[in-house]
Amino acid sequence: MSGTTPLSAGPFSGWLREMQLALEIGCGTDVPCGDCVACCSSSYFIHLGPDDQAAKRRIPKELQFRAPGLPKGHAVMGYDEHGRCPMLVDGKCSVYEDRPRTCRVYDCRVFAAAGIADAGEGKEAITRQAVRWRFEFPTPADIRLQAAVKHAADFLRDHADLFPDGFVPPNPTQRAVLAVKVHEAFLEYVDDAGRAKLPAPKQMAQAIIDSLE
Repeated sequence: MSGTTPLSAGPFSGWLREMQLALEIGCGTDVPCGDCVACCSSSYFIHLGPDDQAAKRRIPKELQFRAPGLPKGHAVMGYDEHGRCPMLVDGKCSVYEDRPRTCRVYDCRVFAAAGIADAGEGKEAITRQAVRWRFEFPTPADIRLQAAVKHAADFLRDHADLFPDGFVPPNPTQRAVLAVKVHEAFLEYVDDAGRAKLPAPKQMAQAIIDSLE
């Protein structure tokens, strides 16, 4: 899949359920990637957790480095001089069946879901792909759900100072994922047209923190 033709992302509520399940248990998301390898060639450091034993066995040891600030058992894999994952061979993932959890749950539709138009510096290929996704909204619930995710992403961006240090990640990918995780805190304030009347920022920030506990 390449070019500028819009891509169907499916009904929003169905995508959201799948994404939440992937984040909760680490199962793969069913992304219709086609021949797109933007996420594999955009200078991402790939986290390898303690549960990624199959991936660690297949990825050469010299490509695995201790993850800064994380306990023993956590590692990261870098990228080559062109920003490509070293496991990308001939345009395909050479460890696909045993790919790390980070790769299994990655879904660039999350940018469209959260209304984030720029995937970040060095992620131009992902931005070009992400802006092509078009969700379907067959019911008012689909509209409310996406509105809640978008309002969450905007609030996290605009009020990062109301949260503990490090709570709101600076990177757009992680911020979009966090918006998915906390969107339920916004649902009661969103109507069927997607409009939101939020409480005072400090109260909303506390509701977001509480939703993750």
